[in-house]
Amino acid sequence: MKVVVLAGGISPERDVSLCTGTMIYKALRKRGHRTILLDVYLGYEGEDAEDIFRIEKDWSLDSAKIGNVNPDIETVKKMRPDGEKNFFGPNVIRMCQQADIVFMALHGENGEDGKIQAAFDLMGIKYTGTDCQSSVLAMDKALTKELFCQNNIPTPRGFSLKQGETEKEEIPWPCVVKVCKGGSSIGVYICNHEKEYKAAKEEAYQFDCEVIVEQYIKGREFSVGVIEGKALPSIEIAPLQGFYDYKNKYQAGSTIETCPAQIPEEAEMRLRQVAEEVFRVLRLKAYARMDFMMNEAGEIFCLEANTLPGMTATSLLPQEAQAAGMDFETLCEHLIEVSLRK
Repeated sequence: MKVVVLAGGISPERDVSLCTGTMIYKALRKRGHRTILLDVYLGYEGEDAEDIFRIEKDWSLDSAKIGNVNPDIETVKKMRPDGEKNFFGPNVIRMCQQADIVFMALHGENGEDGKIQAAFDLMGIKYTGTDCQSSVLAMDKALTKELFCQNNIPTPRGFSLKQGETEKEEIPWPCVVKVCKGGSSIGVYICNHEKEYKAAKEEAYQFDCEVIVEQYIKGREFSVGVIEGKALPSIEIAPLQGFYDYKNKYQAGSTIETCPAQIPEEAEMRLRQVAEEVFRVLRLKAYARMDFMMNEAGEIFCLEANTLPGMTATSLLPQEAQAAGMDFETLCEHLIEVSLRK
């Protein structure tokens, strides 16, 4: 099968995406697929782009790595000689049109928010993951929270707040401030008092013009992957320090991850049930991953859905699939299969 693994881009999650893409690329190559790893923003300038799958070339990015902080996107933009007039880099669309499917290894804005999915739908390009409409619903945490409340899905109490608006209600300390359309815990802050709250909003508005303010749930954190509506075993995430932020997500050894999670069977079944319900309510297709908190009383709260879960060395979905008997290479092929059926 001819596959373009699409990664990179100009979201704050660029480095994560490049690592995800590299691992997927190597896995598919090992399975014998004719695979290309392509940066959606930087593209490819080679003269052979017109018939790209005929050439033999190693596209892997062994230099791809995730630092302690998100990358400097302005530096990336300067790498484009055309002044970033078009989000899609040179020859990206042409090369994607030659593939049997595009494996979406993008994260965050312009990748997970439905824009590229909409463009590909118009061009007849097949891609992995859910469709445009459900990508929008899951990426916008204000819409997600609204749908959760309407469908009795347990979620932390909270509200959305646009820059310049006054608070809609009071949330007791501590509270959480997070960007409305973000991921990888970029722009997420735990606030214990008014001064921290004001600073958090000021920083969060640098990433997005709208934020979510919600109650802080003290307890244990879990994640549950769902493939074609069926939940995988849950995984518990326990950072050694602080909360599950960007550094703890991607630096090996920063977090203890236990899969399957060591919890009573009733709690496990409840997590899976709610994850599958979220998949249905947000009209997700193919696969996704849901994040949860469990408070000290054992109550669970769904935080959000991730429509293009990470596939790095420390990512959660591959660990859950492994617990279900599916190794990484098999998982990558399986995600292509279920995406072609959507």
